[in-house]
Amino acid sequence: MSGPRRYLVVGPAWVGDMVMAQSLFMTLKQQDPDCRIDVLAPDWSLPLLARMPEVNEAIALPVAHGELALAIRWRLGRQLRGRGYTQALVLPRSAKAALVPFLARVPLRTGYRGEMRYGLINDLRRLDRTVLVQTVQRMVALGLPPDAANPPEVPPPALTIDPGNQRQRIKQLGLAVEKPVIGLMPGAAYGPAKQWPLDRWRALAGSLLEEGFRVWIFGSEAERSLAATLREAGEGVIDLCGRTRLTDTVDLLAACRAAVSNDSGLLHVACATGIPVVGIYGSSTPAYTPPLSDRARIVYLGLECSPCFQRQCPLGHTRCLADIKVEQVRKALDAALGRAGSGQPHAED
Repeated sequence: MSGPRRYLVVGPAWVGDMVMAQSLFMTLKQQDPDCRIDVLAPDWSLPLLARMPEVNEAIALPVAHGELALAIRWRLGRQLRGRGYTQALVLPRSAKAALVPFLARVPLRTGYRGEMRYGLINDLRRLDRTVLVQTVQRMVALGLPPDAANPPEVPPPALTIDPGNQRQRIKQLGLAVEKPVIGLMPGAAYGPAKQWPLDRWRALAGSLLEEGFRVWIFGSEAERSLAATLREAGEGVIDLCGRTRLTDTVDLLAACRAAVSNDSGLLHVACATGIPVVGIYGSSTPAYTPPLSDRARIVYLGLECSPCFQRQCPLGHTRCLADIKVEQVRKALDAALGRAGSGQPHAED
């Protein structure tokens, strides 16, 4: 086929997954630097995609998560027919996710076997979970030929930072930056089985204040009650929950010396800014969704009951998180701050 390839990527519905999808976009550009990559994605993700230089255009899919909205998908598919896409890469495994590329008549439509997608996907890949263990590996593999070696090399996501917006938001929010800042992300939209106990977060914030750090708390409006508990640690704790757009969060995290997060979307956002990061894992596992940074550290106990992937602990104790001590997280943070070099994220015992 002559000329650069034109890709239509159907993106995922979660913040962390969308950040990880940048590794796929990077891989496509490595194979064909002149290729065009358009991403069909939820409205909320368009500003995030604008921070990925590999993406030519982010196309809004104005439907709620899980909604079929057949008429909307049909109209969008017709609108995209004239764009000359050579291949569609469908990252979600649902049938409805494959509808727009099919209706847009993209000739090659690549995706994993999912819920009755035969015909909608005509380059159907079989997913070997024992080989492609990580979520990001599965995304990247879709952008490679079917006979490519697996698991593939995964370039780490790297979001573009806007220094002007960073300075403006720091000024508008009245943030003091004369002392080094540690970002804390105590929330996890998935559920309490991914949230380290709040009293530990408060103690962690207090220990950071004692050492001369300032603390910024990142999260959604719904997580302001969590931030209120952390603010009890002292005046140097600033609640930014619900006060920033996602792109503001990117720029403000980049201004931090380091960040500590539950396994949430903001963990992956922080990694993609290039700062040192500590990821705390409970009901999930870093084997599937590790922080994609050589400056990251992982705190994970790996109990017999882990990972369960449940929103709430089915055993009623959540020991996978309750047994993680503040000292363990501080040890991991100290290691991340002092670490130089490269390699895979390290796990702290």
